[in-house]
Amino acid sequence: MALEKIITQIEENNIEFVRFEFGDMYGIARSKLVPSRHFREKVNGINMPLLHLAMDPQGNLVKGTPFEDDTGYADGIWMSDLNTFRVIPWSPNTAEILVEPTFKGNPVSAFPRYIARKQLEKLQELGISLLSAHEHEFYVVHRDTKKPLYDDISLRSTLRNNTDPDLVEDLLTNLYKIGINVEMFDTEYGPGQMEITYKPDLGIRAADNAHVFKATVKEICHRRGYTATFMSKPLADHSGSSGHFCHSLWDINGKHGLLYDPNNNYMGLSKLGRHWIAGILAHAPAISILMAPTVNCLKRYKPFICSPCNATWGIDNRTCALRLKVNGERGTYIENRMGASGCNPYLSMAAVIAAGVDGIKRELSLPDAIVGNAYEKCKTSDVAILPDNMRDGVKAFMEDDVIRETFGEDFQKCFVTIKMHEIHAEEEAKKNGEEKMFFDYI
Repeated sequence: MALEKIITQIEENNIEFVRFEFGDMYGIARSKLVPSRHFREKVNGINMPLLHLAMDPQGNLVKGTPFEDDTGYADGIWMSDLNTFRVIPWSPNTAEILVEPTFKGNPVSAFPRYIARKQLEKLQELGISLLSAHEHEFYVVHRDTKKPLYDDISLRSTLRNNTDPDLVEDLLTNLYKIGINVEMFDTEYGPGQMEITYKPDLGIRAADNAHVFKATVKEICHRRGYTATFMSKPLADHSGSSGHFCHSLWDINGKHGLLYDPNNNYMGLSKLGRHWIAGILAHAPAISILMAPTVNCLKRYKPFICSPCNATWGIDNRTCALRLKVNGERGTYIENRMGASGCNPYLSMAAVIAAGVDGIKRELSLPDAIVGNAYEKCKTSDVAILPDNMRDGVKAFMEDDVIRETFGEDFQKCFVTIKMHEIHAEEEAKKNGEEKMFFDYI
């Protein structure tokens, strides 16, 4: 979008304030609010500390990353992506724009959105574009009491769908107005648990949509006296919240789907699609902490609870890590069920692309699809098991040269340092330690 077009939108919509916003390492929305009269100046670079990339969800500084002592706690110059400008419908006279950091004139290579963009560029070099959307589940509780919006389990009950119809209408209406093309809403399996799905988009816009979606849900719920949490396992005895990454491969112009081949006897899956899925499966243990990136997220990886536990795939099989839906050229897509609701959407996107591209480049062979219950494979040694704790997840990430090198040394140092901080915090935590770290913030 051209700058002058944005200026016109600001004037026509009587915009008085603009949020300059980004997602930190956890995907938490952080921003500065700037009067619109200063927009033309700040859009060319706004100062904010790089320390935001070295903080836990509560804002505590984690020592040992490249962004504190190595830089002298310096500011970065955060540059706006003009294509991300959106008017915020529920906040009078306010808009937002997403920013990425630079330091001494160079992009900050550890920044999650930058990593995702670079991976999309590598995909484009192969003549491929990515159409994708995240499917986030979340819990809604009363902010003052922490009691769930409803306290029973009644999956997709019409009555439970309408426990607070004004909240639902507020969510769906404002999501659409801010550019999230909502497709469906329903209640999920846990008390107070919901899911809202929306249409996919091409390229980085899809991850931007996920970022805006989560921030919007949290803000709308907060304004109505609730807390919405994307913490992946907020209630130990109830259903976890997933963040499935649904995606398909298309030609460079996004006109023709590349996963489906009607002339192929391999269940309609193209040769390209087979290599792509094989790559994701080959690197599944390593990308687990990029798709389920907290000590709490990884607790979803258990058998028999509609979450994956191993590196498997199948046709419309919810017990597998990768669920393939075959429906012609335009309707065939992959549901990567490894994603947790507490994921950073830029990291989960980048992880899937890095793994899939490696599968294409090395022409990896696809193992047989699972027919029946993939959880039974957790008892065998012929299929890789997904790490269900952070120490094993970090180990898998560090031992995978392709994934580790793709994400880069600065990211590795920053991310792993923060994950070790989580491990120590979990080991030393008293009662409700995870809840205090994640519930209100993720």
